[in-house]
Amino acid sequence: MRTWATGRADRPQSRPGFTLVELLVTIAVVGLAATAVVLVAPDPRPGVDREAERLGARLVAAREEALLAGRATTVEFQRDGYGFARLDGADWAPLTDGPFGPERWEEGTIAVVVPAEARVTFDPTGVAEGAEIALSRDGVRAIVTVDAGGEVVVR
Repeated sequence: MRTWATGRADRPQSRPGFTLVELLVTIAVVGLAATAVVLVAPDPRPGVDREAERLGARLVAAREEALLAGRATTVEFQRDGYGFARLDGADWAPLTDGPFGPERWEEGTIAVVVPAEARVTFDPTGVAEGAEIALSRDGVRAIVTVDAGGEVVVR
């Protein structure tokens, strides 16, 4: 159809913007990119082996504290973590300074202490009753062993 004023055929005017198909394709591409990032991103929790190494280092520090202070030092394990105490006379007093503050297991970590006493005590000479602490999370397992001489080994 021609208009009388211009003599040109009328064409529908195009509007600026996106079509529905363009929007759906963009959302799909962004979704795929976000999925790739989530799958590649590392777990923010340290691995159970790093947690075992940290426990081992803190057990060594507890042994050294017993030797240097000349008093028995213990590490008590609970379901959600562990803490330190020192024998002051006839009573156990919690240790909280330096590396001896209470520590919580990372979410999902399961700790099994053998024997089931759930305590490792170093006497003033650094000797301890043997114990084995098995940590596991997400199918990965690490073992921290304290032998009768007080030596700590992480495997």
